[in-house]
Amino acid sequence: MDVTAPNDESFSIEVILSEGGKTAPCCPHGPTLLFEKVRKGGEKGRKFYACSACRDRKDCNFFQWEDEKVSEARLLAREAENQSKRPPFTQQEYCNQFRKFASLPVEEKKFCQDCQILLLPGEHEAHVSHRSMAVSAAQLRRPSVLLRPLDNKKSNAQYLFTDRSAHFLLDTLVALGYRKVLCVGTPRLQELIKLRNLEQKHEPMKSLLLDIDFRYAQFYSQDEFCLYNMFNHHFFDGETWRKLQSSDCSNADMPMIWIFPYFFESRILECLPSFTMLDYQVDYDNHPLYKHGKTGRKQSPVRLFTNISARDVVLPKEEGYRFCSVCQRFVFSLNKHCAKCNVCPSKDGREWKHCSTCEKCVKPSWKHCQSCGCCALPDHPCGHGQEKEGCFNCGSLEHKRKACPLKDTHRISSHRSNAKSGGKNVSHHPLLKSKAKRKSGAARRAKKMAALSK
Repeated sequence: MDVTAPNDESFSIEVILSEGGKTAPCCPHGPTLLFEKVRKGGEKGRKFYACSACRDRKDCNFFQWEDEKVSEARLLAREAENQSKRPPFTQQEYCNQFRKFASLPVEEKKFCQDCQILLLPGEHEAHVSHRSMAVSAAQLRRPSVLLRPLDNKKSNAQYLFTDRSAHFLLDTLVALGYRKVLCVGTPRLQELIKLRNLEQKHEPMKSLLLDIDFRYAQFYSQDEFCLYNMFNHHFFDGETWRKLQSSDCSNADMPMIWIFPYFFESRILECLPSFTMLDYQVDYDNHPLYKHGKTGRKQSPVRLFTNISARDVVLPKEEGYRFCSVCQRFVFSLNKHCAKCNVCPSKDGREWKHCSTCEKCVKPSWKHCQSCGCCALPDHPCGHGQEKEGCFNCGSLEHKRKACPLKDTHRISSHRSNAKSGGKNVSHHPLLKSKAKRKSGAARRAKKMAALSK
């Protein structure tokens, strides 16, 4: 993964996924990731460890140079800080508390809205100055409704499926015959599975929620919830995970549905070529833009990416989806099949049009520009921004940096230079810490997303 610096196109920050089996230091969010600054042309900077989950030092201030020697006192202080930020109870203790809470009379069941915790009778006095509310049995079964969604976009922003999207996902899984579901960061789906099981009208479905929000530990047993960081694949209670892990070590691909905006399609399919993007529009209760029922550019851009056969995922006819017998998949009604491209080309829910010059279908708002030699928005800056982005390392238009045959040249040269100079690792380009630049980076990403959806 390369993250280009906001206001300086001359370097990017690269995540080093494997570094000779080294053990990464830990922050409160588990093992950190190793990063390296890479300048255009392939020159390497000094490597450093930082938090895997938070993009802002204000949310997690962990930082350590890779070659830095850390004192024993500092290691002990770091471990103490990590422990202080762990959940106050173990999963087993949360389970015991939930059983006690569920057995209380209705009038004694209280939830502290300020602390976001269920209160047992002996704890009411300590929260007397806080906002609290009565909790019904129905609310206990929908913790994602009871809990306040986290909204920090640089660490743990939570966007929750609407009931429409969650029910569609559950109905699809049931129709496909799945009876065991791993819910990674999808608490709404976990809730619906449990509610369906309570009805006892169907064969029960087992589900396990993996989420970094420890508040959900209050509502689930040990075989229903694991505190998990998906950015570094870290289970905070490793022993629990080993007990739940299946002994089946087969290499068969797990059927999977990945939910992400459609404009990441090329990058997702590059990493997961067996996946297909479906036309179904996923929407969220608490997202200002990703809403169903809107039209044109305002509709939700979130889609399903899956390695399940596309023809087997039936999209609802009542919501405007139809089956394309040529593509052998369900598509949105405005996604018309193009005989020249031999696909249903639309990605954003609008009817696209074919450009004979470009020999492909494009968005309806785009027009062919003779100067640029491709289709673009009518008011685009002609001659700018339409060039194909080449390799960050050598500039070639034939490949990207990660496939560059020269990408390790500077790393080897740097290693030899360090050896000659006595092993000193000097960074000529210290990390940018400008708050203004971080803000402009967010603004630039937002602008790019808006342009992609036009």
